[in-house]
Amino acid sequence: MSSQTKIYERAPKTPSGPEAPGAHLSIDILVGIPAGEVASATFLRILEGVHERAQVEVRERPEIGSLRVSVHREAPENFHPEGRRQDPPGTLPPQGEHGTIFVYPFAASAVERVSRKDFTVSVLECYSGLGVDTIDTDDDEAIALLVGRLTAAGHSRIGFLSWDYPVGGHWVERRYSGFARGLRARGLSVNRDWVLNAGEGFTRLDPAQVSSAVALRIRESGVTAWVCAADHQAYSLIQSLQALGFRVPRDCSVTGFDGLEPPPGLPRVASASVAHEHIGSSAITRMINRIMYPSSPPRKILVGAQAVPGETIAAPSQP
Repeated sequence: MSSQTKIYERAPKTPSGPEAPGAHLSIDILVGIPAGEVASATFLRILEGVHERAQVEVRERPEIGSLRVSVHREAPENFHPEGRRQDPPGTLPPQGEHGTIFVYPFAASAVERVSRKDFTVSVLECYSGLGVDTIDTDDDEAIALLVGRLTAAGHSRIGFLSWDYPVGGHWVERRYSGFARGLRARGLSVNRDWVLNAGEGFTRLDPAQVSSAVALRIRESGVTAWVCAADHQAYSLIQSLQALGFRVPRDCSVTGFDGLEPPPGLPRVASASVAHEHIGSSAITRMINRIMYPSSPPRKILVGAQAVPGETIAAPSQP
């Protein structure tokens, strides 16, 4: 468990300036992230948006006197709200409203427990039946468009893969749904043998097993393209395929999702990029609105994705 805290306060009035009306509301917001995710480029961009928007909200909303943002990480299946806020040396605990922003999937039981006590916003995951506000990406549509790019290049034997995670969440299934919708829109059907770690009743495979299964289906089933649920999975797959003698995209095309920078020596994966700073900004604004208007209905806000051309789509090689 670890945390980092920043406090944003309304600037004191100048001798000639007017008194800010109603500057009394103190808001304490905890940003909870799963252990191990804090170094990811995606989260850092989300956090950047959170902090930038927090400064704007305190500056522009006279009803907010101070806003504290604490970043805390713990294994998602073990998250407990008790004792998680620690005040920086020399500061007093906030007297006001509390909220929790969950980034990435957490165990639904943990989110339910926290939401009974705090105002709650979820980022990049939805929790059915909990009445939690959600900020997410329109990944279903983006993945369907990536499938369209593959079929336009001549691919018809296309697989889908994801990694298996301790707390998987709904994002993989949404991207798989976009994959299936993209195939149907182009007169193709899903071959369940070409779907790894997604859909109903799948066999759980670790990343090494996923790479082996992909190589087997390229060799024996003639699969010519793979849609990965995320860029980090795509880059890992490309490295594994290269080690096995496959050339991407000459022997196999690969797509991802997130628009991350490629690791050294690897081609930029064809992908979709989401402005994660906007996701972070939307999360903090949604939290403040939830605190100020607690009886408003739950909202689900989707942030659109932009295509990243990449270098990993080519026409299928001739047998």
